[in-house]
Amino acid sequence: MANSQSTELLRLEQVTKQFHQRTILNQLSLSIEDGEFLTLLGPSGCGKTTLLRIIAGLDHADQGTIKLDGMCISQTPAEQRQINTVFQSYALFPHMSVLDNVMFGLKVRQVPHVQAKEEAIATLTKVKLENYLNHKPSELSGGQQQRVAIARAIVNRPKILLLDEPLSALDYKLRQAMQLELKRLQRQLGITFIFVTHDQEEALSMSDRIVVMKEGRIEQIGTPKEIYETPDNLFVAKFIGETNLFKARVLKKLTDDTYQAQIEDKTFTIHSETSLKNQSLVSVLLRPEDIRIKEINMNTTSNLLTGHVIERTYKGMTLDSVIHMDYGDKILVSEFFDEDDPDTDHSIGQRVEVSWVPSWEVVLTHENDS
Repeated sequence: MANSQSTELLRLEQVTKQFHQRTILNQLSLSIEDGEFLTLLGPSGCGKTTLLRIIAGLDHADQGTIKLDGMCISQTPAEQRQINTVFQSYALFPHMSVLDNVMFGLKVRQVPHVQAKEEAIATLTKVKLENYLNHKPSELSGGQQQRVAIARAIVNRPKILLLDEPLSALDYKLRQAMQLELKRLQRQLGITFIFVTHDQEEALSMSDRIVVMKEGRIEQIGTPKEIYETPDNLFVAKFIGETNLFKARVLKKLTDDTYQAQIEDKTFTIHSETSLKNQSLVSVLLRPEDIRIKEINMNTTSNLLTGHVIERTYKGMTLDSVIHMDYGDKILVSEFFDEDDPDTDHSIGQRVEVSWVPSWEVVLTHENDS
């Protein structure tokens, strides 16, 4: 991402869009920095593609303004915005060669043929396709076609490149490879990328910042680490990866940021930078990898929450367990597998006690418990 001296490139202020009396974007405001990789993430229907189209100029907002480099472009035609788009379908011209596809935009701008060819070849070299100049799109793999679409979009040197779920048509292994390739390319070019996806793994692995959206509004903006480890609310916590939810009642304050709380009939210390009131109900969120489980004897009384293992899944580096808690809920636990460690060798039906790494919990009050 751009460093601490980076400047704002794009600003959206109070952008609202309706279709057939249904609000798709609701007074959305967002600032995007020059040179960053920003991802719009959310479920289908949250408004992320509509937002992308409005930035591109393919749709227009009903209200609000869009500024590029401080200049209002809300009514500027798409072809004059210095913003290009790579669509999910790639939209390559099937009858043209790879080189001609990339040269097309330069020809529209009436760039001289020799110069256009040189610039197109240089761009195709950046995406490692200099050996495929005369191939037709049908002769290329899905990943190669995507790189042609990117080359065609960046050859005009846009200030912003918009990518609308460009990896969704690729198989899993190729998608992972292209995630790395896109990030490498973005750093090499220094162009601001705005990437749309509903895939949390893509967002976490590629982005400088993530914008989590729901029903036309922004739920949270932050780095992948911030979004994953300190979600602002339950929607973000549940949408980004797996999370376990424990309902707790605050008993008393212990220090500035620690409280004694009761979960079911057990007492725990929880950490919260937000001030909590005695007897208030809060949600304690824990990622599967933050939870620890340990075998207990059937005749032993535990001071921790207890349950029994009902599912066990080996995933190579990790072992995932589903624990049916004695109070009725089910939680997911993910442990690094060590065949020499008996504490990770749990079996179906085994009784276990549940704890977690202190201070790794996220505590949400009812105000952000939505």
